[in-house]
Amino acid sequence: MGAFTGLNISSSGLSAERLRMDTISSNIANADTTRTETGEPYRRKIAVFQENLDRELNSVTGQYETKLKGVKAVQIVNDNSSLRQVYDPSNPDANAEGYVSMPNVNILNEMADLISSTRAYEANVSAINAQKSMFSSALQIGR
Repeated sequence: MGAFTGLNISSSGLSAERLRMDTISSNIANADTTRTETGEPYRRKIAVFQENLDRELNSVTGQYETKLKGVKAVQIVNDNSSLRQVYDPSNPDANAEGYVSMPNVNILNEMADLISSTRAYEANVSAINAQKSMFSSALQIGR
């Protein structure tokens, strides 16, 4: 494990949480979008992550070692839960019965996810600052 492994892992966490916050922001911005370029209502998006592992052959033991390199974004998927139906016969997107299909975005859930993502981002920033402080202290010892 190298000296900068922790910084690399935390920086990958920062990138992942930023993507997650961008996705949540897009969901909030489109909470009332009843028609997208495909003609359908907006569907909530979810950022999917997975651990970023590296398998290397140890030259001494001959065994494979798995090294954690952080987290990576795999894809952004649509939430296929049911759309909300709202009665609004004056809306141009209303069906024959007067119901409009609204996005499956719940603002309260999005705000809770946003707070969670912000806290995770802050935790990664704290980890980076702690590592920078340790490096600085190590350099001070060498003086």
